[in-house]
Amino acid sequence: MRSIDLSPLYRSFIGSDHLASLVDAASRAEKQSTYPPYNIELLAEDKYRITMAIAGFSKDDINIVVEDNTLAITGTKNSEADKQERKFLHKGISERNFERKFQLGDHVKVLAADLENGLLHVDLERVIPEAKKPRKIEIGGRLFDSE
Repeated sequence: MRSIDLSPLYRSFIGSDHLASLVDAASRAEKQSTYPPYNIELLAEDKYRITMAIAGFSKDDINIVVEDNTLAITGTKNSEADKQERKFLHKGISERNFERKFQLGDHVKVLAADLENGLLHVDLERVIPEAKKPRKIEIGGRLFDSE
């Protein structure tokens, strides 16, 4: 995989350095680990679900935080006690710590999270405020009241 230098973008995007940093973050995200695997489903027009395969993790091992349109899901396994008690002949189920970040679109809210059968489900919904929804303007209708 080749590396692209994005520093010229920061000089060009005066006042829009946020856009350049998003492009830079996207290029770095490609180099991230693929663990744990996940799916993103479209459940309805504005409803989504992220499903992550996190076998071996309990609810207490998972931390879900939303900050600045970024959903961060981290799993921290305290396996020091497990390592002393358990001896594996073959270990194919990874229980390593992870952090997975998702960039959320505007007005996307996290509704709920559920852990079932080793799968973490995070439900999301895009709630567009009434002021941002398209309005139909009648022809010949008045937009402003005259005083």
